[in-house]
Amino acid sequence: MAELTALESLIEMGFPRGRAEKALALTGNQGIEAAMDWLMEHEDDPDVDEPLETPIGHMLGREPTSSEQGGPEGPGSVAGEGKPILSEEERQEQTKRMLELVAQKQREREEREEREALEREKQRRRQGQELSVARQRLQEDEMRRAAEERRREKAEELAARQRVREKIERDKAERAKKYGGSVGSRPSPPAPELGPVPSSPSQEPPTKREYDQCRIQVRLPDGTSLTQTFRAREQLAAVRLYVELHCGEEPGGGQDPVQLLSGFPRRAFSEADMERPLQELGLVPSAVLIVAKKCPS
Repeated sequence: MAELTALESLIEMGFPRGRAEKALALTGNQGIEAAMDWLMEHEDDPDVDEPLETPIGHMLGREPTSSEQGGPEGPGSVAGEGKPILSEEERQEQTKRMLELVAQKQREREEREEREALEREKQRRRQGQELSVARQRLQEDEMRRAAEERRREKAEELAARQRVREKIERDKAERAKKYGGSVGSRPSPPAPELGPVPSSPSQEPPTKREYDQCRIQVRLPDGTSLTQTFRAREQLAAVRLYVELHCGEEPGGGQDPVQLLSGFPRRAFSEADMERPLQELGLVPSAVLIVAKKCPS
């Protein structure tokens, strides 16, 4: 039983003649399987149907004729040799084998594409996981930096408060030295003794409220005012230092100290009063003080 040539087999399988000839030529005429692989790989190429120039006498898919080889007496020619013709059954059998080969190549191609798609999906997921881990590390670093910044700000605030307290202490020492020794608080007059007051059985004495802080408003000679909160046990010198620092004076310098007055009842606070706590001077929970000396411009 004679078989079809590669070109005829490809045409029988439904490939256009131009594509079949081009596939056989570009694969070196190595057989139908190599040509089918080329056709399936290049079926979407825009120039797949462009004709391919071939030398005369070497038509793809068949042997050169005796006239193309130099006439009836040419090399390889056999007198009276003709090409056997396939029967219909043989042609169908050969076409069936070729179609099975095409189907097998198609399955192999689909499996390869499926494996490549699966590998791309795995790669995409790996990249997504790596991106998520990187984003989480970035958030942790930002939270760590924010916590360090809060700790640093708190430490600076504590250091600033400590500097203010030290400045108040230095100011106290300088004023005591300037006015000749430590200034003690004036002795307060003894409180008159009161006789026992009969209490009503239905009434109890009101409970006196203790305040921890004191809100002081200081009125300056130029008409402006300052408001600040102090601890109830802080000395009046802390208020004077606060006013002097606002006015731009150097504590302990050559200037006269700021004179503080109470609004009502009218009272001028002495140097001895500067050592007394605000609670003892009756300035808790709030009070208005007046600066008698004008702040330097």
